[in-house]
Amino acid sequence: QVQLVESGGAVVQAGGSLRLSCAASRSISNTMSWYRQAPGKHRELVASISYAGYADYADSVRGRFTISRDNAKNTMYLQMINLKPEDTAVYYCYTKSEALNPKYDREYWGLGTQVMVFS
Repeated sequence: QVQLVESGGAVVQAGGSLRLSCAASRSISNTMSWYRQAPGKHRELVASISYAGYADYADSVRGRFTISRDNAKNTMYLQMINLKPEDTAVYYCYTKSEALNPKYDREYWGLGTQVMVFS
């Protein structure tokens, strides 16, 4: 029903910055999120943003990452500054559609974009 495509991942030196983008194939009214997963670790929630722009962040990135969205462009962003080696991971775009019957809930994931931070 909706496709999500991340872009912007790169290899960057510690202390550097990157901006990730998530382009959706259609408008999304629900909350959108960024997740990340490092090798051998669980996928973790990085940040979420509501349609109206209210954001929430994981403690590990608060103050360094900024999530935003441009609903007219069907695009979500993650501005990352002061990157650390521990930020190295595949970053995924996520959203969920909900129905009256949870049976019909759907989750949508992008394929991810790789961020590698070296010291």
